[in-house]
Amino acid sequence: MDQNFQTSFIPKKPIVRERAVSARPVGILLIASIFVLFAVLLATGGLYFYKGIVIKNITKMENTLNLAKNRFEPSKITELQTLDRRLRAASEILSKHIAITPVFNTLDSITMKTIRYTKFGYNLETDKNTRISIKISGQAIGYSSVALQSDLFAKNKNLIDPIFSNLTLDDKGSVLFDLEFSVDPSFVNYKQTLQS
Repeated sequence: MDQNFQTSFIPKKPIVRERAVSARPVGILLIASIFVLFAVLLATGGLYFYKGIVIKNITKMENTLNLAKNRFEPSKITELQTLDRRLRAASEILSKHIAITPVFNTLDSITMKTIRYTKFGYNLETDKNTRISIKISGQAIGYSSVALQSDLFAKNKNLIDPIFSNLTLDDKGSVLFDLEFSVDPSFVNYKQTLQS
């Protein structure tokens, strides 16, 4: 027998048969899903870091805004707000204020020398359209004076619908009358009166 015989307990051949693993082709669906997975992970990471940057910017802007607010004097701001409210109220009052003097100037320019006014009254009606009604009582030398005065009133565009009524004779022979008409609100607007 052979003396060079070596015994070894380490097997020289594998016990299990080895198989060759065949490479299967990678599908397009697998590649697309891996691409979507990486895109989602990348977008999530980007949004996380973007959120941190936005929060830092907001904090920085709030600090800048607070510094700017502190530069102004709060008492001065309150004083200016009060002044603004007063100016707005004054503008509103001025825009609604009426001046009756244009009516007097018009009456002065169109009234004949044979007419005399004894009573004057006006009423401001504030419904949908602001309207000013004027009622006047007066005396005239005769009926012809009243008729001529009526023509002069009708020709004036600022006096709307002049109506002479209650024509009566007094004991001295003068004609007593009542006159009623309305006036366009823009004609007696105080602001426009100041401008003209």
